[in-house]
Amino acid sequence: GEEHYNCISALHKSMRGSDENASLYWLARMLEGGEDPLYVARRLVRFASEDIGLADPLALTQAVAAYQGCHFIGMPECEVILAQCVVYFARAPKSIEVYRAYSNVKECLRMHTGPLPPVPLHLRNAPTRLMKNLGYGKGYKYNPMYKEPVEQDYLPEELKGTDFFKE
Repeated sequence: GEEHYNCISALHKSMRGSDENASLYWLARMLEGGEDPLYVARRLVRFASEDIGLADPLALTQAVAAYQGCHFIGMPECEVILAQCVVYFARAPKSIEVYRAYSNVKECLRMHTGPLPPVPLHLRNAPTRLMKNLGYGKGYKYNPMYKEPVEQDYLPEELKGTDFFKE
């Protein structure tokens, strides 16, 4: 019932708050209460990107490995896998930079009126002669061929200069 959602919320917020003891408590309460360990593991995958993000990019690897480990061996053996992941996450630095930036992109898309801007011609693939003649791919600078950073626009003209990482 509702306690299912209350416990996962408490686990999530305890990890976010870097409280490893509370995180372990809520994890154990869920698992000992019969919660599906794969449900918990899926939530940890989300947490890795939503709350830790680029502060520790290996968090997502930890979460996916925990999910796979739980899938392979099941309960009760996988409880320690989840416990390790939960403690890792509680101790990890936190960053919502990517989560916030992606939310800003979604808001930009929702607020846009009219048709969305087309993909700039230089960013389009040109697999046919017709597409090449229409200018697809023309002027594109293939970054690996340059030693220095390449000056090139990647957003549509209407969004030039937009920084989704700023408020």
